[in-house]
Amino acid sequence: MSAGQKGILVVDMGAQYAQLIARRVREAHVWSQIAPPDRALEIAREMELGGIILSGGPASVYAPDAPSLTEEILELGVPVLGICYGLQWLVQALGGTVVPADKHEYGRTSVQVRRDEHIFEAVAGRTVVWMSHADRVEALPEGFEVYASSNDCPFAAIGNPERGAFGVQFHPEVTHTVRGREILQNFVWRVCGLEASWRPDSIVQREIEKIQGQVGDDGEVVLGLSGGVDSSVAALIVHRAIGDRLHCIFVDNGLLRLGERESGEALFGQHLNMDLTVVDASAQFLEKLAGVRDPEAKRKVIGHEFVEVFREEAKRFTNARFLGQGTLYPDVIESVNVHGGNTAVIKSHHNVGGLPEDLEMDLVEPLRELFKDEVRDIGRHLGLSDVLVDRQPFPGPGLAVRCLGELTAERLESLRLADRIVTSEIEAEGLHEGLWQYFAVLLPVRSVGVMGDARTYEEACAIRVVQSEDAMTADWVLLPQELLAKISNRIINEVRGINRVVLDISSKPPSTIEWE
Repeated sequence: MSAGQKGILVVDMGAQYAQLIARRVREAHVWSQIAPPDRALEIAREMELGGIILSGGPASVYAPDAPSLTEEILELGVPVLGICYGLQWLVQALGGTVVPADKHEYGRTSVQVRRDEHIFEAVAGRTVVWMSHADRVEALPEGFEVYASSNDCPFAAIGNPERGAFGVQFHPEVTHTVRGREILQNFVWRVCGLEASWRPDSIVQREIEKIQGQVGDDGEVVLGLSGGVDSSVAALIVHRAIGDRLHCIFVDNGLLRLGERESGEALFGQHLNMDLTVVDASAQFLEKLAGVRDPEAKRKVIGHEFVEVFREEAKRFTNARFLGQGTLYPDVIESVNVHGGNTAVIKSHHNVGGLPEDLEMDLVEPLRELFKDEVRDIGRHLGLSDVLVDRQPFPGPGLAVRCLGELTAERLESLRLADRIVTSEIEAEGLHEGLWQYFAVLLPVRSVGVMGDARTYEEACAIRVVQSEDAMTADWVLLPQELLAKISNRIINEVRGINRVVLDISSKPPSTIEWE
């Protein structure tokens, strides 16, 4: 973080969506950082601290193994906001009482705001919030007052403005809490007094300074360029930091969509005038992936082969000791327990969990702490076209995670053609605006069909269409029936090897956006 730029420390008390709190703070244009309880005090003292938010969590504060942190965190002279479990920990630490609730609260709940000030500034009357708790506050610590209550939760929100300590039993970070963003904004802007200075220009300058310090005056960076918005923005930032000492490598691994290689060459080689090398490694990747069916194994093979290609290409340069990547914060969260907390590993991303231990290159990842919407804002700030910035995300392992089962050149070609039909038809109707992703998935499931009075026994194709803000959660989208019929008819008639099309109507969670 740039000197003097104060931020919020989010302490992860075991919540799956602690990162969502951090993202909401960023949306208020304030820097935020996540830390586990056992490192919270250390990190708080290292950063330019402006406030602390204690996240929710599944445990009970009175349980012997409950997540906890040193009470010194409350003596740092900055405001504190406790959310759900965070509120209960705050109450217990300051002398209040928390007990099991007679009635549990889960889902949308109406609360009455009792004091429309501080965190509830301009949030008066009744409002709908999202509750998820099985314990309750029985007695408040000295100096605390009730700010909001519900029928079953008399202490739905509490506060002690003199010590700058507040707590909410509900979850303001989720969209189901109608005025949640305003409550968090009130905390960071009004209570903590922080400036809305976390913006694209300051983020870019921060990352440029970090890269220059890491790479030095003579270091060179080899960056894996996919042509998507993440690697494109990463390349532009690294290029601004070190100029022609950046060497972009576009790897055709045989897992790309139709036209992906050509569009990447045109954008970076011709229009942005960066040093770009295109490597056709499709045969190498498919050979290594032959017979591999497990999705985690696929990701690790792909990550390993990418690194091998980059290592080989790096030999052409004198000081290419660094590997650049477009890794995002959600990639890290799903792949590794980066903060040391209790969050479960969902899946490894090829550029996070799939990297070999003997990499022998230091990573340069200017987007590692950023969410997708922040990356898109930075892309626009750097002059990338809306066509590229708003392009739907494409996974690093490419079609490997959309072609379930064994990968063969024939199956991948069928998926490419089906995917092109899905995307082109949706875009032709103008329905892609507002969608997060829309694509085809090839399933290793064969079923009987009839074509031209002859029996077929071929694979199925799934259509996946979702809306999302940040890929951490997503809702499925139902396209018009006429459009779905047209897509299905085209796939079955134009793509060899597919005789059935199905629709994926699952949200994230419990599903993921990608199938593998």
